[in-house]
Amino acid sequence: MTGRHTPGPTGPTSGSTSTSTSTVTSASTVGPPSGPGPDSSAGPGPGPGPGGSPTRILLADDHALVRGGVRLILDAEPDLTVVAEAADGAEAVAMARSHAVDLAVLDISMPRRTGLQAARELSRLQPELRILILTMYDNEQYFFEALKAGASGYVLKSVADRDLVEACRAAVRDEPFICPGAETALIRTYLDHAEQGRPLPDKAVTEREEEILKLVAEGHSSKEIGDLLVISPKTVERHRANLLQKLGMRDRLELTRYAIRVGLIEP
Repeated sequence: MTGRHTPGPTGPTSGSTSTSTSTVTSASTVGPPSGPGPDSSAGPGPGPGPGGSPTRILLADDHALVRGGVRLILDAEPDLTVVAEAADGAEAVAMARSHAVDLAVLDISMPRRTGLQAARELSRLQPELRILILTMYDNEQYFFEALKAGASGYVLKSVADRDLVEACRAAVRDEPFICPGAETALIRTYLDHAEQGRPLPDKAVTEREEEILKLVAEGHSSKEIGDLLVISPKTVERHRANLLQKLGMRDRLELTRYAIRVGLIEP
């Protein structure tokens, strides 16, 4: 398990490595970096770092107010700039493919596709893309799943104003980051598993079953799910039947409760 990483200087922007809460709440004192911004429609340019362009960030969260606050934090830093926003995981994947971005900051719980699902797909499609998971959940299962999905950092929303900038810079340097608030609990869980000879927590369902489960819990019909995932309604129904059997559940209501419990959807 990796502890907190303190970023070193990043060229001429090594003055402040964090943004205070007052910066987040006072929009009048914050603005984007001066000078022309990056051309998000252009192909990948010089890598971020000393002498390079600002790190281009894709920000995905289904709450517009949260996106606005996080954007204020990031755009206040001369070496970071948000060039694309998404309201759900599926849109995040599409935006990453249509914009030149260096780093994706993904909320863990979003409609259609979660941040973890989006992270898995982005890691397959764009292995060079750095990924951070932004979440309100201090949960070891989410953290381990984030690592498996290809994320290099895990930041709690409750301390984003303090830790997010540092996490972004660590990710750009290809260094793992975990916010101090979650560090102790996660290290304790890891050590407990190691001492007892138990493996790290495994997922109860496959990635495809997870996609089906989330969409079922959101109330989509088999046809709608099939259209979204480009599979037949019969295949959707077979996956749903397998989920019911595997999880020992009887109907959509119980699947929905399970999806809420494991963080695939919000109550």
